[in-house]
Amino acid sequence: MKILVVNAGSSSLKYQLIDMQTEKVLAKGGCERIGIKGSLLKAKGNGLEKEYRQSMPNHKIAIELVLDALQDSEIGVIKSMDEIGAVGHRVVASGEYFKKPTLVTPEVLQTLEEKTFELAPLHNPAAATGLRACMEVMPKTPMALVFDTSFHATMPEKAYLYGINYDDYKNYGVRKYGAHGTSHKFVSGEAAKYLGKSPEELKIVTCHLGNGSSITAVDGGKCVDTSMGFTPLAGVLMGTRSGDIDASAVEFLAKKKGLSHSEVITYLNKQCGVAGISGVSSDFRDLCKGAKKGNERCALALEMFAYQTKKYIGAYAAAMGGLDCIVFTAGIGENTATVREDVCAGLEFLGVKFSSKANKAKNDGSVREISKSNSKVKVLVIPTNEELVIARETAALL
Repeated sequence: MKILVVNAGSSSLKYQLIDMQTEKVLAKGGCERIGIKGSLLKAKGNGLEKEYRQSMPNHKIAIELVLDALQDSEIGVIKSMDEIGAVGHRVVASGEYFKKPTLVTPEVLQTLEEKTFELAPLHNPAAATGLRACMEVMPKTPMALVFDTSFHATMPEKAYLYGINYDDYKNYGVRKYGAHGTSHKFVSGEAAKYLGKSPEELKIVTCHLGNGSSITAVDGGKCVDTSMGFTPLAGVLMGTRSGDIDASAVEFLAKKKGLSHSEVITYLNKQCGVAGISGVSSDFRDLCKGAKKGNERCALALEMFAYQTKKYIGAYAAAMGGLDCIVFTAGIGENTATVREDVCAGLEFLGVKFSSKANKAKNDGSVREISKSNSKVKVLVIPTNEELVIARETAALL
């Protein structure tokens, strides 16, 4: 069976076609500037790359172009659309309406559009647009929704509830939902394979560190806590997001800066984080270069990020009553050695024996151990693969 994985944004659409027998990516690419002048599809298949510069006024046209590219005489990997067994759609937020991946029905689509948009106003409407486009172009092909939040549905109440009136939680669904669930699920599973143990035997902290970052406690293969909250704004400071902040400070900032409620939330999401602290960039490569040149604010931003990540690791080790493994993944986690070293510095009391030499080795795309052989707590770098998780979940639903 071949599964098409779709990740739709408001003006973009990324895709991968995966052969589930081998779990090999047959083709992948992305549409840019949908609904905007200068639309472009970049596609890869058969070891070749091709660009299609064609108007894409909407997501339906974008999906049609993707399907054409998959059947292209040069880079195509299928002969007809009938070879696509199902389409798996990435959806950011499920609220409490969907606890697990779900096949699309009219009722499911109605719930998605009527109940979840307010939980992720930038992401879920775009996902629904991509879904409807696929349903229109591929009416007989099963569609599945795979949520970033699903892996975190196993959190107990003590972990996901806020200290607000319980009736308000029940009435409005205000609670911690988390994010990056497909990534945390994948790398925790890969860590168990690498260690030669079943997930049920392990206590793992997975650190998905990128422009958006989240840390998750995985106990016995299940999420028991995670750093992101009601929205992806919570947790450690990120590229442009503030991370955890006192709610009263938000009101204080809004008054001082003359911002409305929506404007101050935009400020916390788009103008803060390491970009706001450094005054230079949200890109950690720029921060590392700045710190090496003596920029104290770049160095401070890096120190804050490592410190906050370290605190979550320690807190989750306490919450789980032990720790067997720490996993680093995503753009920063996989590629920024100095961040990994700074995070692990001082964790010797937990049983971490860090190897600076192994940490500095080139990233070759495989699972790498960056702790010493006699380290009680293993530290791993594992490339994430969220698309494969979506394809697996979609295949499992069928």
